[in-house]
Amino acid sequence: MEPHILANAGNRGKDARGDVPAAFQAALDALAGVRARPEIVLEQIPAPQRLAPFAHALGASVSERDGDEDVEIASARFIVLYDPEGHETWHGTTRCVGYLSAETDEELVDDTMFSEVAWSWLTDALTESGAAHATVGGTVTRTASTRFGELASPEHSVDVEMRASWTAGDSALDKHLLAWLQVLANAAGLPPPGVHLLGPGGESR
Repeated sequence: MEPHILANAGNRGKDARGDVPAAFQAALDALAGVRARPEIVLEQIPAPQRLAPFAHALGASVSERDGDEDVEIASARFIVLYDPEGHETWHGTTRCVGYLSAETDEELVDDTMFSEVAWSWLTDALTESGAAHATVGGTVTRTASTRFGELASPEHSVDVEMRASWTAGDSALDKHLLAWLQVLANAAGLPPPGVHLLGPGGESR
């Protein structure tokens, strides 16, 4: 998605005078410069209207080829909430909120350490991206499902969901979004950027 599209859409971006706060606009401009890796589709989505005076939201998804069609295996949302007067529970003016859901390995549902590992994806990514952040909180949930009757295969599946929020220390939200996209990539089982997995016949996937 081109930068101007991300920067100009999807927020309650004007106060009573019709102005966008400079800090919020700087955050939007930073987000507009983000380029997701090729496997991730990034798009602007409607932002929540009641959580903060200003908000902006992005959606992301990862799909894999199954026969003649692409099947979504992971999806995520990244929401920016901004209150120029600050928020007591945020301990700041800008709150990032992330949600993701992904199919995962069935064996992981019984791995007692998986939730801790999944949570470390976020904390490590925020640190490695250089995103100034504080007051991080959230949940990791693993769900095992068994399908019966005429529902489509596979019969058994395991999904992981993560909900997280944290306060940004500055307007460089490109670093925060890139961190969340790295979490999505981990959840979707994507290889490191530039690495291509080989299929059964040795073909690059």
